[in-house]
Amino acid sequence: MTEPRLLPYPQDEHDAPDDLNDLGLQADLSMLGRSTLDRRRVLALGAVGAISLLTGRSAFAQTARATGAACSVMPRETAGPFPGDGSQGTNLNVRDDKGVVRRDLRRSLKTGNAAVGVPLTLKMKLVNVSGSCAPLSGYAVYAWHCDAQGNYSMYSQGIVNEDYLRGIQVSGTDGTVTFTTIFPGCYPGRWPHVHFEVYPNLSGATTSGAGANVLTSQLAFPEKACRDVYADPRYGGSLGNLGRLSLTRDGIFRDSYQLQTATMSGSAKSGYTANITVGLAR
Repeated sequence: MTEPRLLPYPQDEHDAPDDLNDLGLQADLSMLGRSTLDRRRVLALGAVGAISLLTGRSAFAQTARATGAACSVMPRETAGPFPGDGSQGTNLNVRDDKGVVRRDLRRSLKTGNAAVGVPLTLKMKLVNVSGSCAPLSGYAVYAWHCDAQGNYSMYSQGIVNEDYLRGIQVSGTDGTVTFTTIFPGCYPGRWPHVHFEVYPNLSGATTSGAGANVLTSQLAFPEKACRDVYADPRYGGSLGNLGRLSLTRDGIFRDSYQLQTATMSGSAKSGYTANITVGLAR
């Protein structure tokens, strides 16, 4: 499995909340090394973040208790080192590219080459936790993830000129966005996941540079589906990498995986559908 291309990132700004989505790998590793509480202190913003700092309790846990079981605020996470969202420079920005607003993420906009793997339909429902879990329409979601070999388009050796497995969709009246893609691989040190950013409208999502998103987070996949998919030889070392991990030990998901793990239907043979509710306090 080819290691993704790394870029030079700032050395000493890991704790600056406004820069969390711009620092790439070093910020990601810094977050993984923090305690659960400390990570939430850094990532939580606004009034909820202030409460977390003052009381020493998880902002995520407080919000979940306050809103009940119907829906809860999706935890905020680092964008990771390979966002391609303009935060690392205009040469690493797919959000303002023609054709990026699309349902099917499998083909590269630049080359027409396609990523191969087990088919995955990803459905994300955006709801307003502050408004009785009502669906949020007109919001834009930028989603991206690695390929079957654990590599990221635009960054990894051999696929720097590709931009597949990245795209934007706008939520409908039911609050749902749907992407057609492939099941992501598992690379060393991280549970299989999809990154995403939520913007209040399509204009914000497709504006050049680092836009003002309202949420940056990640979603996870259940272990059984991962194991079934990784029996496919196209996924290389993913099964072995998965065997050395767990959701409860993953540095991103360990404290809130119940909210961040998609529910699955389908099979590795026919393809999977993943559903997840993304709660926002609007």
